[in-house]
Amino acid sequence: MEKWFAQRRKTKLLELAYRQITLSIDTVTDLDKAMNAVLSNKNEEAKESIERLFVTEVEIDNLRRAVFEEATKGNLPSKEREDLLHLVKRLDVLADHVKDSARNVLILLDEKVPGEIWSSYTDITEDLVKCATTLRKALEKLGVNPAKAMELAKEVDVIEGRVDDKYLKAKWLLLQQKELKTPTIIVLKDLLDLLEQIADTCCDTADYIRVLTVSY
Repeated sequence: MEKWFAQRRKTKLLELAYRQITLSIDTVTDLDKAMNAVLSNKNEEAKESIERLFVTEVEIDNLRRAVFEEATKGNLPSKEREDLLHLVKRLDVLADHVKDSARNVLILLDEKVPGEIWSSYTDITEDLVKCATTLRKALEKLGVNPAKAMELAKEVDVIEGRVDDKYLKAKWLLLQQKELKTPTIIVLKDLLDLLEQIADTCCDTADYIRVLTVSY
């Protein structure tokens, strides 16, 4: 009976974590939409996407609290509980990076940033959406097909590698800009670093999924 309740508790935590990653993907998708809107000179559309992103991020914070509260109940083995909580923390960090990226986009809306810069950034956010979506699929398979979850987690690593390559190219392109004001360059650099950190966080989260496959 105790084992049955522990399994139910684990399943509930995974359901909450799955909801959290689903919302995290929504924020990444809205960031991608905002970046593409800016590239197309549609600043109002960009603002709308960012506003949705901010609202979703609040719900993600609430989910994190719910997971921690749920984790205090039942008799889950401490190692499994710790790994699940690490997973949830990484998802929360992911959403924070997306939110900070969106704030930088808002700051840059009134600046004259070359289209080639925005284009290089949207190339990255396109992969970030793929990265987060693959992460969600891995989490979805965790309780039913651990081998597939492991395979998808490895795919996240591959996508993160592509982001790293695009990050270096975008950084090089940024260094070629001679007409941009120094403050604008600083914000663009901060945004670029955050985009790279989103990919890194997806990769870190995939690592925890690999750890959790062992317990399944």
